[in-house]
Amino acid sequence: MKKLFLLFALMLSPALALAGGGGACGTLPKCEKAPVDLHNKESLQNGAKIFISYCLGCHSAKYLRYERMAQDLEIDPKLVEQYMMFTTEKIGDGMDTKVNKKDQAKWFGNAPPDLSLETRLQSPDWVYTYLLNFYPDDKRPWGVNNRVFKDVAMPHVLDSLEQDLGPEDYKVAVGDLVNFMTYMAEPIRTERERLGVWVLLFLAIMFVPVYLLNKEYWKDVK
Repeated sequence: MKKLFLLFALMLSPALALAGGGGACGTLPKCEKAPVDLHNKESLQNGAKIFISYCLGCHSAKYLRYERMAQDLEIDPKLVEQYMMFTTEKIGDGMDTKVNKKDQAKWFGNAPPDLSLETRLQSPDWVYTYLLNFYPDDKRPWGVNNRVFKDVAMPHVLDSLEQDLGPEDYKVAVGDLVNFMTYMAEPIRTERERLGVWVLLFLAIMFVPVYLLNKEYWKDVK
């Protein structure tokens, strides 16, 4: 019987586990909490616009197709083709930069990585805190450094956006960008979580007859 309870507890544990928060972020004592809400379509749409406008020039996101993004984020495919597709002519293609990787390596020291899975690799909180913590540093080639990733080769590509929006609105914009990147890392996540609730409910209901059957089966065993 103890084994049965243990098995049920193990099946429930992924749903009950809390995401690990905090943790050091470079020279900062901990990461800021990213405002991730994958049900907020407006935030995701704005994040997609920022990503394509400011990030896609150097970084790729080749594991996400424009067509899938349009469907999930409820964007008219015609608008995607007209205003968001700068690196391809086919909406079924992945979001891939066309800049030569060898040239990028010469310019930055290393070719910028693909960002499709960046928030899964580093966590949304890490990426959010990183983007908010560029600061002027005349000793660096691009005149900036970062408190989370010291001596990073990446310039502060969102600087013009920060100047235009101001501190508060810029922080909201970065939150939208990270929200989109979190969606981009696992487009099926909301569907998986929705189905997961029904799976756990099914397991909870099935536990009752399994428990009673087990009790009945072993009642005469000394």
